[in-house]
Amino acid sequence: MNARERYTAVMHYQPRDRCPIMDFGFWDETLPIWQEQGYPAGVDPDLFFGMDPQWRMCGCIVGLWPPFPTLQLVDEGETEIVQQADGVIVQRGKFLGSIPRHLRHTLVDRDSWNAFYKPRLRADDPLRLPSGPAWEMQLAEWTRPDRDYPLFIEAGSLYGVARNWFGLERISEIMYDDRPLFEEIVETLADVVITVLEYVLGAGVRPEAASMWEDMAYSGGPLMSPKLFKQILVPHYKRITATLNKYGVDIVFLDCDGNIDLLAPLWLEAGVNTMFPIEVGKWKADPVEFRRRYGKEMRLMGGFDKHILMQGKDAIAREIERLAPLVEEGGYIPTPDHRVPPDVAFEDYLFYVKEAKRVWGRGLDNLKPTGVIGS
Repeated sequence: MNARERYTAVMHYQPRDRCPIMDFGFWDETLPIWQEQGYPAGVDPDLFFGMDPQWRMCGCIVGLWPPFPTLQLVDEGETEIVQQADGVIVQRGKFLGSIPRHLRHTLVDRDSWNAFYKPRLRADDPLRLPSGPAWEMQLAEWTRPDRDYPLFIEAGSLYGVARNWFGLERISEIMYDDRPLFEEIVETLADVVITVLEYVLGAGVRPEAASMWEDMAYSGGPLMSPKLFKQILVPHYKRITATLNKYGVDIVFLDCDGNIDLLAPLWLEAGVNTMFPIEVGKWKADPVEFRRRYGKEMRLMGGFDKHILMQGKDAIAREIERLAPLVEEGGYIPTPDHRVPPDVAFEDYLFYVKEAKRVWGRGLDNLKPTGVIGS
């Protein structure tokens, strides 16, 4: 089987040769630090570790268009203050940086929405819906019958991007102080997504899955009350998933960090049927428990605690074996629950991949460095 066939079979509980062996990626700093531990510079990680071809994204722009200009406002040495493409002013580290610290927001109320954001969210903007030779070449690649990699289509965000634009405190106020504005923003975002989906899928593209992103939970639970979530967001999720289903796209996965226990059943109700990356963290999310609770209707991606990668080979082997029955059942692709940080030793990650291939990959060959970027 190729990677495309394997992904489809796993996510539909069909017979397959093995589980896909893949990862969610690495921190920017991880591979440079691993070079000091033996990782060869210039080598593509998927090729080096012998993983399945990484999925690729298709679609058109579902966010702000045009973006705000990205500007460095202050150089502080190890940190810098910048205006991001979403109009937010942040302070961020230049190396080993974590989440940027929000300093100021362009979006604060209805006036700033109308002036700076709503004009950038025209669903029918011709630059959002491209044409011409370059677009035809993209379509030819996405629709070729012998494509051997999984293709995912971008299906947007209804809360996460707006949370970034406002900041957490302000969007939490807006939902109650100006609910009509919040509802207008959600509806506008959904309209853009649906227009783009109709354009791309209507051109004949048939991806293996659709990808959404929200990041609307933390260790204590969701950042938005489940009641408002059900009233405001669920109807628009249903509009998006109905559009996808119309074109045969029946795997819709959503990337949300944190404790999603109260939101997962509502996403499932709305047709979002795959949870990712199932962050373990302090709240002990567990893909095995999710399957017990929701059954095969909910697919899963992620869920291998990245902290275990720092605990040595015995701990890594135990977790791989613990997840093995769920892997064999199907509807689950295990990966570290977020990008691999530089705290993980290169030697231990090598062991993780080798053991994952042996157990989840049904005896797949061991590590074989096979390629160099540009070769």
